[in-house]
Amino acid sequence: MKKALLFGASGFVGSFLLRELLDDPAYGRVTIVVRKDPGLEHPKLRTLTGGPATLDSLRDGLEADEVFISIGTTKKKTPDLAEYYAIDHDYPVAAAKMAREQGAASVFLVSAMSADADSSVFYNRTKGETDRDVTALGFEHTHIFRPGVIMGERPENRPLEKALIAACTLLNPLLAGSLKRYRGMEAKDIARAIHNAAQRPAEKVRIYYWEDMQALL
Repeated sequence: MKKALLFGASGFVGSFLLRELLDDPAYGRVTIVVRKDPGLEHPKLRTLTGGPATLDSLRDGLEADEVFISIGTTKKKTPDLAEYYAIDHDYPVAAAKMAREQGAASVFLVSAMSADADSSVFYNRTKGETDRDVTALGFEHTHIFRPGVIMGERPENRPLEKALIAACTLLNPLLAGSLKRYRGMEAKDIARAIHNAAQRPAEKVRIYYWEDMQALL
């Protein structure tokens, strides 16, 4: 059975993805790396507590066949741009690199629809540089997921995001053709698409937008 390694298990998409992995008999062990132990119990689950500063001390526990990375912050939580970049770029890249060194053959990275390493917009450029640098690590298979607005009920209050989700609910059916990639998608569906992608053969590097993820459901 496969061994999975998940960064970001306490996040919106990551929490759904953890359930997908634990429920799948193809995985014999699921290791999560979290800053705070969520107190979850499952026969297949192994929890490692740590973050960017302590990642190297967790090295021996990061052995896996597949690594799933769903890490990110917000400007509200992290207004300092250097700190924001460290969380959204440096940590995912370091996590992927260490997992690769510990034997992971495939990486599954949650990015953003607007990711562009050449963008003048900080958020878009950060996500694009993360995609670029994870790809450069040379996994046998690199899967990058670029959702638009991530829909669903979050535990925390985000008024602007709630407004965007409400707008997406109305606009989604109107976005056709090349505009489909701008459609919002439920967090649980993104997680299911990622999980399903891990069960299918794929080319060395694959980028998934809304339509690609829908096809995996």
